[in-house]
Amino acid sequence: MSFDGQRVLITGGTGSLGQQIVLQLLGGKMGTPEKIVVFSRDEAKQHHMLRNYLRRREATDEIIYKNSEQRLQFCIGDMRDYSSVLQSIRDANIIIHAAALKQVPSCEYFPYQAVQTNVMGAYNLIRAIRENDTAVHTVVGISTDKACKPINVMGMTKALMERALVQANIDCRHTRFVCVRYGNVIASRGSVVPLFLDQIANKGPVTVTLPEMTRFLMSLEQAVDTVFEAVNSARPGETYVPKLPAGRVVDLARTLIDGREIAIEFTGIRPGEKIHEMMISEEECYRTVSRGHYYVILPLLPELQYSEESEPALTGAFSSAQATLDSDALRALLAPFLTGEVNGIMA
Repeated sequence: MSFDGQRVLITGGTGSLGQQIVLQLLGGKMGTPEKIVVFSRDEAKQHHMLRNYLRRREATDEIIYKNSEQRLQFCIGDMRDYSSVLQSIRDANIIIHAAALKQVPSCEYFPYQAVQTNVMGAYNLIRAIRENDTAVHTVVGISTDKACKPINVMGMTKALMERALVQANIDCRHTRFVCVRYGNVIASRGSVVPLFLDQIANKGPVTVTLPEMTRFLMSLEQAVDTVFEAVNSARPGETYVPKLPAGRVVDLARTLIDGREIAIEFTGIRPGEKIHEMMISEEECYRTVSRGHYYVILPLLPELQYSEESEPALTGAFSSAQATLDSDALRALLAPFLTGEVNGIMA
């Protein structure tokens, strides 16, 4: 499916993922949208993002910034507020729902706030589509590995968001609701790489929770590609999961330290954290198929099920405990941060 002529709404569009999606769409990677609307409640980040486009005029980026003047718009609103959600979606064809509270410790201390944004925000989006005559034909919900067998508030609320969006396919027959679920995006806001780089710049120590802790790792570009693939190929109620490598967090820290005399300090697990993350559970693996670079979790509800010729792609859970990144692979993955090409901190 091409984005040509489509009106795209990105909720939480000022975040790391939202900004990269906007950049890729303005660059014509998936066609030429008629309009791209960034919806968020942070006026400062919207202002900064807009000024970023208006100030830059590099020849290599000419098409992106020219397109930003013609197609990019901003809308201040909150997913918790039904009226602002309704106003933002009236003209949209494709919605990429990235708005969320996503910091694990913050959600543990403010669980009600996480429910309001991550669960009720998704419900407001579904309700606005269900109860009104809209042009929305596709909604992609951005989820997380923490939604799989969740032990923390953030994961629990994201798991409920997934289930709400899957069920919405029954109530909103003219709209396709799908999800993507993936792990830690390297250098996204709040991720461990910017923290480690800052600690290294200040001569340490670099703080790691536990020596055995593992995580799935992916680039921001891979995250965007997963979203685009779901828009292109997912059937109603499906969840796309990229086939990602995993590694130990302490090995990631050692790779970034790169032989310098900087200490690593183990601080213990934080509220709500898992030692190993899981993308697909043992229960989900029996309705998971393989499509190219992705696993696809088929919908649980019988009304959305269909005949799938492929055999289940997994015989057990897809967990980061099956760490596959050795030191050479980590160096390749983190090369831009080791060479100083990027500073690792996203706006």
